[in-house]
Amino acid sequence: MAQLKASPACSSPATAPFPHTTGHLLYPQFWKPKPSSFKELGLRKSVGTNKHQVIKAAACSDTEVVSKTAKGSGLRGKLNKVVLAYSGGLDTSVIVPWLRENYGCEVVCFTADVGQGIKELEGLEQKAKASGACQLVVKDLREEFVKDYIFPCLRAGAVYERKYLLGTSMARPVIAKAMVDVAKEVGADAVSHGCTGKGNDQVRFELTFFALNPKLNVVAPWREWDITGREDAIEYAKKHNIPVPVTKKSIYSRDRNLWHLSHEGDILEDPANEPKKDMYMMSVDPEDAPDQAEYVEIGIESGLPVSVNGKRLSPASLLTELNEIGGRHGIGRIDMVENRLVGMKSRGVYETPGGTILFAAARELESLTLDRETIQVKDSLALKYAELVYAGRWFDPLRESMDAFMQKITETTTGSVTLKLYKGSVSVTSRTSPFSLYRQDISSFESGQIYDQADAAGFIRLYGLPMRVRAMLEQGI
Repeated sequence: MAQLKASPACSSPATAPFPHTTGHLLYPQFWKPKPSSFKELGLRKSVGTNKHQVIKAAACSDTEVVSKTAKGSGLRGKLNKVVLAYSGGLDTSVIVPWLRENYGCEVVCFTADVGQGIKELEGLEQKAKASGACQLVVKDLREEFVKDYIFPCLRAGAVYERKYLLGTSMARPVIAKAMVDVAKEVGADAVSHGCTGKGNDQVRFELTFFALNPKLNVVAPWREWDITGREDAIEYAKKHNIPVPVTKKSIYSRDRNLWHLSHEGDILEDPANEPKKDMYMMSVDPEDAPDQAEYVEIGIESGLPVSVNGKRLSPASLLTELNEIGGRHGIGRIDMVENRLVGMKSRGVYETPGGTILFAAARELESLTLDRETIQVKDSLALKYAELVYAGRWFDPLRESMDAFMQKITETTTGSVTLKLYKGSVSVTSRTSPFSLYRQDISSFESGQIYDQADAAGFIRLYGLPMRVRAMLEQGI
């Protein structure tokens, strides 16, 4: 269960706490969690892949000025309580005091652990408090993210514009969904995000808000305030003594989760510039990768990965394992110019080591289990599926219906694929399936009883009849 710290600066419908046998304090009318394990952020010790629990924490500001601001109307209106998608980075750090000043509201910071790394979660309580937030909520969404968002896209074969494996696109709806849940639990009447008005993420967040709770107000500061760029935001943060992890000399806009790490901004804004070698964080340079190739076996059941080298793992643990394996061999680096939903082109560099391995394995297994027309239809739908996910329409009935098709069509996509990893490349060396449509006795060049080569003559004459008739017409025969 959750432990919640209250303060005069944070109003809530909570009743007085009562003791629990574990020593945690329960607020049943305020927080109604699912059957998950919660831990106070300030009390957690080392966090491992399998030990990281769902965390909920509250950080209450003692700043008298901020408390007074929340009691009255703001410069732009009045909201009661706003749940802010919070990373502790530059944008969201300056948004907290801006929301309180402009909307006279309490700000509940929400952080989703989608695999961005423990370092990204450290110090959030102090940062939120320093910024004026009345509460910080952190939830571990890693298993949900991989199982309910990443794996369906993998099963569908969804790739945007030939290259992009949708790392950020898949993460936004799971985060936004959790924000809607938290808004209900804390009695918030609005949600907010730090997405710029030029990007895709604003659409992804807000379409999810619309789909799950259309009554919520949405505040997007980057579309309202006078800050015109990241350097302005840095100056604003410095004036308000808000710690931020960037400097003017090197400003990369990064988004990391269990699936990928994206890099944008700085020298990457010019498509002619080669990325700097030290920019990459999830993978080694292929030139520096081991000289010895490594083989990895992926077990798949009904289109979804279940094991690595014969070891069954949870979705998040499986992806973590493959990220480590692929990363040390320089797998999954993509540099592309993509078409954003809002109309402009943008340049991004993506690291997706584990995802690249999984996509190679899933596609290869389908070559055994799916027939030609099924693969063609699946591939054509995968393009639309990817567009829907990229555009933030995760909860659109069309995507959900297409997902049902993908689930049905991959029921027999079960088996294993062995891949060879070497200096940035992924090569398939073996594939097996109990549902394989490949028959060696039919495909062999040796004579067989099922396939009579003489039958090919009649097939060719009938299959080529339209071409033959057209040629006869053109030649006056």
